[in-house]
Amino acid sequence: MNIVELIGAANWQGVVIGLCTFLIIGLFHPIVIKGEYYFGTKCWWWFAVLGVVLLLAAMAVESIMASALLGVTAFSSFWSILEIFEQQERVRKGWFPRNPKRKYPFDEQNNAKKEHNN
Repeated sequence: MNIVELIGAANWQGVVIGLCTFLIIGLFHPIVIKGEYYFGTKCWWWFAVLGVVLLLAAMAVESIMASALLGVTAFSSFWSILEIFEQQERVRKGWFPRNPKRKYPFDEQNNAKKEHNN
């Protein structure tokens, strides 16, 4: 069997799912950053709703490929709930820019510590 026949006979579904998973995770990263920047942690429930809808869709479709990609996107959305809160912590540490138009919970904590020390 030559290389062309081998490539033509290969099952590419796993490779496609793997590549799409990589791209989906890469897509969620900036969505989490922008979501936290503009909306804070209040947007966590958007990811929860999206995850549930996509999970139900993954269970409803007949195509294995579509079901896998919907499932990967659903669980990436669920993971983003945790990442929204971790992103806020990264902002607190100064690793990411803070939105000057928003108040952060850690601002109140810092003010309370300053008042306590005075």
